[in-house]
Amino acid sequence: MNWKANGLHYDMVYSEIEDAVGKGNVTTTEADKYVHSVDYYFVPRVVVDRGGEPEQADFIVHPETPEQVSKIMQIANYYKIPVTVWGGGSGSQGGALPVYGGIILDTKRMNKVLAISEISYTATAEAGIIQQDFEWAVNKKGYSLMHLPASISCGTLGGFLAHRGTGVLSTKYGKIEDLIVNLEVVLPTGEIIQTLEVPRHASGPDLNQIFVGSEGCYGVITKATVKMFDLPEERRFRAFMFHNLHDAYEAGREIVTRRLNPSVVRLYDESETESHVRKVLNLDRKGAYLVIGFDGIKEIVDILEKKAVDICMKTAYEDLGAEGGNSWWENRYKFFFPPYIFDLPRSFGTMDTVATYDKMEAVYWGMKKAIEAEFPMCRFIAHFSHWYEWGVMCYDRFIIEEKDVPADHHEAVRLYNDIWNVGMRAALANGGLINEHHGIGIKLGRLMKEQYGPAFKVLQVIKQGLDPNGIMNPGKAGL
Repeated sequence: MNWKANGLHYDMVYSEIEDAVGKGNVTTTEADKYVHSVDYYFVPRVVVDRGGEPEQADFIVHPETPEQVSKIMQIANYYKIPVTVWGGGSGSQGGALPVYGGIILDTKRMNKVLAISEISYTATAEAGIIQQDFEWAVNKKGYSLMHLPASISCGTLGGFLAHRGTGVLSTKYGKIEDLIVNLEVVLPTGEIIQTLEVPRHASGPDLNQIFVGSEGCYGVITKATVKMFDLPEERRFRAFMFHNLHDAYEAGREIVTRRLNPSVVRLYDESETESHVRKVLNLDRKGAYLVIGFDGIKEIVDILEKKAVDICMKTAYEDLGAEGGNSWWENRYKFFFPPYIFDLPRSFGTMDTVATYDKMEAVYWGMKKAIEAEFPMCRFIAHFSHWYEWGVMCYDRFIIEEKDVPADHHEAVRLYNDIWNVGMRAALANGGLINEHHGIGIKLGRLMKEQYGPAFKVLQVIKQGLDPNGIMNPGKAGL
């Protein structure tokens, strides 16, 4: 980056940005810059916790319209200033951190619901809207977006689109990339574009899928139209205990591949069942805990649930019934909040990987054995939370207790990165990918070329074509 925030250069840019978005919508206070220098990524948090200084932006800019975003991008291109898009700051991969300074483009003023079509079953909103606010808006009319992630109350629509986020009902309704209809995007050079009005066509590649998952490296998503669904007439859950992970995994796989259309299949391995599930749900059981859920028309739910129960009871040692399943649904977000969430002063990481059904058990065991052998101070736990007709994702986590975390933040970060290298390379070696729904950010960029091989050139060429000055979210996603 050629940008240096000093002297006359700085003052000129400051004036131009204020002219573009209004004086009240640009901040340079230390407090605002500090807030926008730490997301939920472990690294900046441990740096701050141990007295270090995270990288900060020079300007925090709050645009209200795509036209204002366009003006900011034109200014940034002229002066070669890095631009990083900030939604809710809830990401865990460092994707929104201003590692090269410059401009933070905070999108939360672009937060309006623009349209709800009860004919097409779509809803349109600006990308800076908090997902929970968007969900409540369609709930009032009897609908749901069915994108209900744990970060629903603090993540933005644009943030979920940027890293291909997913919610707890993804097994039936899909991830955010399955829900998208069309987008408005401001390109790095300032042009405002619209993708085609429908997502299924033969008019060339689907432009939606170029920008969804691009983590702000290819442009700024400013508006999106997504699918919506009727609020279900019936929604129910049921839980089972299995003696081992394999039996529970096979039950979940059969339920999904036989197209019983569950809304939820969530399987906790023995370690997480006996630790985290026990604490959150007060469930005193050994083995693997499996939750299944169905929703929709009652008569259809009755039939599908019965078929799924029959599959589970072939190997389950206990049917925990609706009470066991409802307990999970009612407490599903509790896992991600104090005092249950893993947090400092411990070291922790979520290595969500994904693979086809024939490979996932090897991926799980390969990662578990590699991490526990190389880092005996690590505790490895996992659950399988997003199931598709072809495969499943594994939400695997490592935890290091405070006594084993180096006091120096540089050493703590190196240990953290070493664990990620071992875990992710074990996933790749066994047929998994390096991420399923949290994105790449800073954390995993170094592994992108290893994952893609020669195909990574395609992503690089798109980046170079759309962002010739390399100013959009530099240092992220391996680009």
